[in-house]
Amino acid sequence: MSDLLDLVLHAHGGLQRWREAETIHATGSLGGVLWSQVGQDGILAAADMSVDVQRQRLVFEGFTDPGLRGVFTPERVAVERRDGDVVAERTAPREALVGHDPDTPWDRLDVLYFAGYAMWNYLTAPYLLTRPGVVVAEAEPWREAGAEWRRLRARFPHGMATHCAEQVFYYDHSGLLRRHDYAPDVLGGTPAAHFAEKHVQVSGLVFPTHRYIVPVQDDGHALPEPRLITIDLDEISVV
Repeated sequence: MSDLLDLVLHAHGGLQRWREAETIHATGSLGGVLWSQVGQDGILAAADMSVDVQRQRLVFEGFTDPGLRGVFTPERVAVERRDGDVVAERTAPREALVGHDPDTPWDRLDVLYFAGYAMWNYLTAPYLLTRPGVVVAEAEPWREAGAEWRRLRARFPHGMATHCAEQVFYYDHSGLLRRHDYAPDVLGGTPAAHFAEKHVQVSGLVFPTHRYIVPVQDDGHALPEPRLITIDLDEISVV
């Protein structure tokens, strides 16, 4: 494990605390222009998420209807009634998004897969970087807008549901996440910069509560607009 990853894990609550955590519950809003581009404007304006910390599984309560829930796993997504009756499902959901770009219309199962894996990744980071098969190495520091951030370059294994195989995480001097770069395969591989702000501590773990994603220029600098996705969390709990 690298010295930087040690610092980052400590800043976000420590590896042992992450290993003890079972479920993260978060409520908030996912906005931004992406949802209208794919024909699903407002679908996650009120998001109620339960994240299984130790395996890739996330449940959106009230997904598209108060009486429904959306269940994400890498191999299957499903919309269910509260009694477990399946309304709609899709196996191999990533394959259904092959060839899509940011303007290709999505259905609700596409949204469930994308938002499910993305929020699982975001809410379990940096513990995410200690998962089997994930390889990290420190990259050159990054300077932007008067700040200097240390960076971890991560390579994710085949079979883990995430944006793309190679991603870069940026951390401030205390080890807190400030930026995260990736090029989502399911959106045609367009590079994006994900900024993380307003960190809070919950049951010993630390989470950003305000995030936004914007396009990236060829030189690696982020554009201020458009905000492709915004994420605002107003309540988080950990058990």
